[in-house]
Amino acid sequence: MRDTSLSVAVLLLSIALASCGKKESSTSVAPPLPTASQGDVDFTRLKKSAQTGDDWMVNGRDIGGTYFSPLSAINKSNVGQLGFAWDYKLGTRRGLEATPIVVDGVMYAVGNFGHVYSVAADTGRELWTYDPNIDGQYGRYACCDAVNRGLVVWKGKVYVGALDGFLHAIDAKTGAVVWKTDTLIDRAAHRPYTITGAPVIAGNVIVIGNAGADFKGARGYVSAYDLDSGVLRWRFFTVPQDPKLGPQDQPHLIAAAKTWDPRHRWEFGGGGTVWDGMSYDPDLDLLYIGTANSSPYTIKDDGRRGGDDLYAASIVAIHAKSGEMAWYYQVVPQDQWDYDSTQKMILADLTIAGVPRKVLMQASKNGFFYVLDRTTGEFISARNFAYFNWTKGLDPKTGRPSPNVAAEYVNAPKVIFPSAAGAHSWQPMSFNPETGLVYIPAAEAAMVYIETQKRPAGLIEGNFTVAGIFPQGYDPKSLAPLFGSLPSKSALMHGTPPSLNKAVSVLKAWDPVKQQLVWERPSGAFWHGGVMSTAGGIVVQGNAAGMMSIFDAATGEVLKTIDVGTGMMAAPMTYRVHGDQYIAVMAGYGGATGLYSPFPPDSAPYKYANEGRIVAFKIGGGPVPKPDLVTDAPFSDPPPREGKATDIAHGEILYNRFCSRCHTMGRSVLPDLRRLSPATHTLFYQIVLEGIYAPQGMGRWDDVLSRKDAEDLHAFLIDQSWQAYTQQTAAH
Repeated sequence: MRDTSLSVAVLLLSIALASCGKKESSTSVAPPLPTASQGDVDFTRLKKSAQTGDDWMVNGRDIGGTYFSPLSAINKSNVGQLGFAWDYKLGTRRGLEATPIVVDGVMYAVGNFGHVYSVAADTGRELWTYDPNIDGQYGRYACCDAVNRGLVVWKGKVYVGALDGFLHAIDAKTGAVVWKTDTLIDRAAHRPYTITGAPVIAGNVIVIGNAGADFKGARGYVSAYDLDSGVLRWRFFTVPQDPKLGPQDQPHLIAAAKTWDPRHRWEFGGGGTVWDGMSYDPDLDLLYIGTANSSPYTIKDDGRRGGDDLYAASIVAIHAKSGEMAWYYQVVPQDQWDYDSTQKMILADLTIAGVPRKVLMQASKNGFFYVLDRTTGEFISARNFAYFNWTKGLDPKTGRPSPNVAAEYVNAPKVIFPSAAGAHSWQPMSFNPETGLVYIPAAEAAMVYIETQKRPAGLIEGNFTVAGIFPQGYDPKSLAPLFGSLPSKSALMHGTPPSLNKAVSVLKAWDPVKQQLVWERPSGAFWHGGVMSTAGGIVVQGNAAGMMSIFDAATGEVLKTIDVGTGMMAAPMTYRVHGDQYIAVMAGYGGATGLYSPFPPDSAPYKYANEGRIVAFKIGGGPVPKPDLVTDAPFSDPPPREGKATDIAHGEILYNRFCSRCHTMGRSVLPDLRRLSPATHTLFYQIVLEGIYAPQGMGRWDDVLSRKDAEDLHAFLIDQSWQAYTQQTAAH
């Protein structure tokens, strides 16, 4: 039997959504009454808090986004006594990627779709929750799960972007909506925009970007809104509009348009979305944004020669008052590998070559660590922190990469380092000013890139005409129905360091001044979470296996490992309430890691229920309570087989094109479609073509699937159910 589940699991694709459930707290202890200043954060207070560390007022804790805390009550000498304090269940089994905010003893957190939770920071007792009531149709456009990477608490309000593109302002004390505004430029056209990133305060406005560059039709931009009213103040587009529509609509785009191939497929939108990675320097009044890939990825197919594609895959500085560009630095000109530059940036003051510099640091998806002057955009230095072969190297004066023809995959599949998942992605890194080190959640991984335009798979929604497959999942025989004849794995991997034939995650301590590695430690699981460091001399990180590890910040020695029982991707944080220091993390495996392949058997979400929750720890705490163990029910008799062999084969292609980016064959974030209930089989066409499950996030697909397509897709799923049922019967 062909292992279709393998061919499905290894494609890097996108996401459709399911609903969140009820929330509950594990504790009944009453919280302290909120203080009068609850949520009353501004730049003056934020600067003062940099020294005390009691609160964690913004995503990165401080203006620089360092994810470093000056608290030291939990430290190298006593971290062995760290244990469970409380948890708060969010009622979801989806990926959680945000770091909670704590202000005046109240914790604010955002979960799937943009749901907001307010709890007492010392007990986990629920204060209020906020449901953004999203338009479920936008679920099909989310690249990598129904995630959200953070909210803003500012001057008594909580600001959060919801998955469907609306920005919400909420009263920090009550959870009541203050205002709500639509950030999408053309909602009627149903362009593939979603919001998964955190907004950022930039002077007197709040700025939000969006995702969508992996889909056809998205043109990147950020929008700035009045803090009190939600009125649009300015909008900054990151890439040109189609020249056929007329002159470019913003001054900085006139020069940018000259860097795009005249034959570019403008119907794809251009990409360059800003789905994460924004920072603001109030002293310079500069907003920094990182932009995503150009759309589509394959910029050199059909005779195109490509171009730099400004300002995709770039870091851009914008004057916060006017919305005009101050400077830009393109990290990856002519990007073909989905090397977004949306990774979080750290703003710091470093002494380099004896000269004090205001710098911006980014550990890029492309495997290089960049240090730029954040005032001027001047390139200072860059060096690889992970293995790479997409370029021959960087120019030491400009940082511009030298082309490597061996990394062009349009005419033949190629193994490229790093993978499209990135040597470092959205997971926050941390800068500790006491050690002078940046702690990077890095990945050493390759990817087999296959151009699919002339292969059976064709256009893959969420990946254009590019399939990305990790080498450990690359099997030419099982992939043949989708991609035809493929070279052997050994031929593709020839010349690759044997130690890198399997993807691994590594926590790396990096000296940004010397641009060199100080220490590194394997994380124990390929997919791992963001990082926090403290003045207690520790670095804290969770992973997919459900283990939270505490490292010595100076040496990398593992000081403590706590079995949380839930996989972690988000960065931990720390705060102090009533004299006690806590460490907390949003635990919930998912995102791209929970969609593109089934849960690994040794991972927490495979063994347990992947119950999303906030977990808090303190000195003297006990073991963390685990979610329920999971067992799969036996396959029951599937419905009678439908369709001919050719129909089933066509259904397999459709499944990989539209469905496998959410539903894998195995235990995962979303349901295994081989296990549809009889009632769901009966409703299959209403679900797929009419969108009757849209309120739960499963949008309709009748714009790309005909009734016959849906029938072939259904026939394929039934065939897969029979194969699994037959295997089960034979095994017993």
